[in-house]
Amino acid sequence: MLPLPMPDLLPHAQLWRASSLSVGASRCVASGFAALDAELPGGGWPTLGLSEILSASPGLLEWRLLAPALRGLLTGPVEAAPKRRAPPRRAAQQRPLLLINPPHTPHLPGLQASGLAAQQLVWIAATTPQQQLWATEQAIKSNAAAAVLAWLPQARPEQIRRLQSHAQATDAPVFIFRPLSAAGQSSAAPLRVLASPGPDWGLDVQILKRRGPMHEHKLHLLAMPAELDQVLSPRMLAALGSIKPPALSASPPPPLAVEPRHALARPAVAHQHG
Repeated sequence: MLPLPMPDLLPHAQLWRASSLSVGASRCVASGFAALDAELPGGGWPTLGLSEILSASPGLLEWRLLAPALRGLLTGPVEAAPKRRAPPRRAAQQRPLLLINPPHTPHLPGLQASGLAAQQLVWIAATTPQQQLWATEQAIKSNAAAAVLAWLPQARPEQIRRLQSHAQATDAPVFIFRPLSAAGQSSAAPLRVLASPGPDWGLDVQILKRRGPMHEHKLHLLAMPAELDQVLSPRMLAALGSIKPPALSASPPPPLAVEPRHALARPAVAHQHG
């Protein structure tokens, strides 16, 4: 049987070969790490779809990985791939970051040191898996956030599929955080990333799933916590190669007391989710 010719009527942005990275039809947000952007379809974190981030210790690595991208969303324009029509949104400076069910109380001084203003953070306190899922779905459907960050440790594959369906209609990046045990489960998220602590205060990132060829090696990203270079002495910075990150088993320090006005805690309203 002769191979069928590729139709010329399809836009180039809708076609991609499995042996090459997808160009993507949505805007992408630069991650702030050149090595990571080179491996992500479209050159950054996608919109119009979920980005699923797995880690063994939720709450310890996410901000170091995402802070550069989130800071760019709040202070500057996103990098665009071929545009796709989406519902109108407010200016970037007026849209908040929605935090749904973070495993630890957001440490506002640390986030501010990373360039994330406290008045642009909205913390949605959802206590049950049902509330967490419902709050995430409503946040995605509203298309009113600069980005949605949701920790969903108990989400099932069919629930992730539902969120992905809604995310295809929003032009904000949506990040779903799940435990390492979810790596063996199927997921409708077009992008799945595994993050783990690396040497020299870095992050090791492996792309488990993307629209393109399989990613078979780890990326080592230099992601020193904000303002740590101001605490370490010049000699310690020069010998950074001999300094190892804290062990995963160590308990994180308790967060500093913060005023309620810094982050808005909204208990999610119980809603029957089908």
